[in-house]
Amino acid sequence: MLIWQHPISIDILRASSANTAVSHLGIEFVEIGDDFITARVPVDERTRQPFGLLHGGVSVVLAETLGSIGANFACPPGHQAVGLDINANHLRGVKSGWVTGTARPVHLGRSTQVWQIDMVNDAGEPSCVSRLTMAILAPR
Repeated sequence: MLIWQHPISIDILRASSANTAVSHLGIEFVEIGDDFITARVPVDERTRQPFGLLHGGVSVVLAETLGSIGANFACPPGHQAVGLDINANHLRGVKSGWVTGTARPVHLGRSTQVWQIDMVNDAGEPSCVSRLTMAILAPR
């Protein structure tokens, strides 16, 4: 089922993320489906913590990026989605390559949305799972 309430494409997401944390960290949008968005982040000198692993905060940035974008594009026209709560469980450290996240809605309500973001390493092994709750603000 198509959930998008606004035109959405990789080019639109790339353009809207220019000169933001998304572009600074090298996050790349990979795929948009009827009810999901996928992006990836490199594990390199921009994104590793001092012990050589992908920084846990970068995983959260990837999750927040995917869920927030998904929520805003799934909102009715004139509405805006803003973050209320995010959690992340780090399951496996990643030292190199890419971490790819896929965001799917768990709940698309009138006043809140909940998004699940699953992240995997290049071998397809889970590295992090995150859940994001968004408040949906009506036009003023």
